[in-house]
Amino acid sequence: MQRAEPPSDHVRSVARALRLLEEIGDHPGGVSAKRLASRCDMKLATVYHLLRTLRYEGYLERLPSGDYVLGLAIAERFRELVDALAHPPPVPAVLRRLAGATGHSVYLARFIEGRVTITQVVEAPGSPPLEDLIVGFNDGAHATALGKALLSTLPRAQRRSYLTDTGLRSFTTLTVTDADALDHEIDVCAERGMFSETEQYRPDVGCVAALVRPSDEDGWWALGISYGVGRLARMREQIISPLQLAAADLCAG
Repeated sequence: MQRAEPPSDHVRSVARALRLLEEIGDHPGGVSAKRLASRCDMKLATVYHLLRTLRYEGYLERLPSGDYVLGLAIAERFRELVDALAHPPPVPAVLRRLAGATGHSVYLARFIEGRVTITQVVEAPGSPPLEDLIVGFNDGAHATALGKALLSTLPRAQRRSYLTDTGLRSFTTLTVTDADALDHEIDVCAERGMFSETEQYRPDVGCVAALVRPSDEDGWWALGISYGVGRLARMREQIISPLQLAAADLCAG
């Protein structure tokens, strides 16, 4: 394995221990301390010192012959690595990647204490500035794609109760303020699997959102992207497809 130049704070004892582990790993039938000293260009006393430490920590086992093989701790670390790689990537990383791929601001929302609430935001220059859509914002669920997505997960009676409590404020002339019309719009979006609004929350601004269900314990999330309506014709290629992929990443595992 080709190695780069060691860092200035290189810890030689750690490097030597890792070198021994590599060499022992190349000999699944076992290898002696003397051969390790020769192969790794170390003093035999140093090798014995490191072997005792690694054996104590469970990274090595000593065979009746006196040879050394890798221990169970190595297998445990490998299993942990496999488990980590199988899990979905961290949520902030997915949001940053989506914002970078589309050039648009990304939002994550969920129910917090019964209200649709924005929990994470990654801003990008391709979206119009929306100063009020910040972490903790929990208003206007009926007028945002994030809110429509999460409202779709509620039974109709519970949805009506939510809207009665929060009201159907008119943010723009295009805001849907009739409960029946809103139910219809939400149901149509749910059938399509993608929620959207155009200038219902802010003039000249639209948003698309997808539902995310990472686990039963986490409940429903909504992942959304905002954009200027002048770029609507380019949304499917540049925004919707990456949004769907990011939603799938958050649901993986």
